[in-house]
Amino acid sequence: MRLTWAQPEDLLPHELVQSLAEGKDVTAVRDRWVAAGGDPTPVVSGAGPAMPSLRPLARELLDELDSPVAEPSWDSLDLPAPPSLPRGSRGRELSAWTGRAAGCLLGKPVEKIPREGIEAILRATGRWPLAGWFTAVGLPADVAARWPWNRRSAPTSLEENIDGMPEDDDLNYPMLALSLLETHGRDFTTSDVAQLWLDNLPAGRVFTAERAAYRNLLDARPDTATYRNPFREWIGALIRADVFGWVSPGDVRSAARLAWTDARLSHTRNGVYGAMWAAALASAAMVCDTVDEVLDAASAVVPLSSDLAAAIRFGRSAASEGDVRSGLDRLHAAYGHLHWVHVLNNAAVIAYALAAGGGEFGPSVAIAVTAGWDTDSAAATVGGVVGAVSGVDEYWSKPLDGRIATSLPGGERRIEDLAARTAALAEVGA
Repeated sequence: MRLTWAQPEDLLPHELVQSLAEGKDVTAVRDRWVAAGGDPTPVVSGAGPAMPSLRPLARELLDELDSPVAEPSWDSLDLPAPPSLPRGSRGRELSAWTGRAAGCLLGKPVEKIPREGIEAILRATGRWPLAGWFTAVGLPADVAARWPWNRRSAPTSLEENIDGMPEDDDLNYPMLALSLLETHGRDFTTSDVAQLWLDNLPAGRVFTAERAAYRNLLDARPDTATYRNPFREWIGALIRADVFGWVSPGDVRSAARLAWTDARLSHTRNGVYGAMWAAALASAAMVCDTVDEVLDAASAVVPLSSDLAAAIRFGRSAASEGDVRSGLDRLHAAYGHLHWVHVLNNAAVIAYALAAGGGEFGPSVAIAVTAGWDTDSAAATVGGVVGAVSGVDEYWSKPLDGRIATSLPGGERRIEDLAARTAALAEVGA
């Protein structure tokens, strides 16, 4: 059985990268792994061929590297002064949910396909630059073979087969956040998040850091975010955070605090800061009039000296000059060495797409997708922000049919119902 994001022999190469980023000396561990016949290069797709003979050594070496960097408490975070924004719901919940779903759906069929492959597909189908849904109609066989669609998503996310919003973890987590807040209120704990996962999330529908944390929960370990979890600074916590902002309109600091409590279950450092930033983006988008105002406000919850703050600044700066191609070239030159699911490169893309998209829904989500990293997740976050600020055109909203499929208990949800529940929580918190 080939299990992604879990085999010790696959985790170790990723841990070498992560530990090195944290300033650890990994030379001795790497040398022992290579001497035993292990490959130190991380597998991009999540799992390589099973290597049972090397598995015991991989576990041993993972444990040797298990000395995580100390995490700051909430009160010790180096945060800028919070902005003064209007508070309270302005009725943008429906457009925020719709925008998140539409952005996610646009990116689903090309998730894992690099930037050059996305361009090749679009050119071959006469749709470059990206301005609408992807299609397989007219796609030459050689291009399809070289750049295959995301296997799970293609049957439900191409123009010719969209029938509502298909299931996706980028929507499962916001739905779960609603249940969390409805059950426990704004004083929920990280343990409450853990229990909710175990009660509602199928293990096969969690990935990267969440899969590692889920395994650690089942093993009754307290160090869920760090033990054998080399994905602790990837994008997973960021995609869980929008609802924490939507229920805190204009209160970016409170939104970030909720996201921080959630993110600590599976992430550390920049992985946590990414969730805080996404929650603040969502919070500001509920009350601000422009995307630039949203970006300014959200920066106030990101630790000043963090790598995430630098990535956000870089993304916004890249949008201030040149065209989209040159801007994305700059992002890839700076962050192309990172895995496509890492938080830093994707945060830079989100900042870039928001700044370069000019507050228009289609161009903003298209930029996030053509960047070619975590296409559905980045476009979901961008879509939620721009949807709230500017609304969502019928072209993008109509194929959703107001429906979102889910692997959570209870089945398909109506977007209007999700928006109403979100608005009710915002009223409670006001």
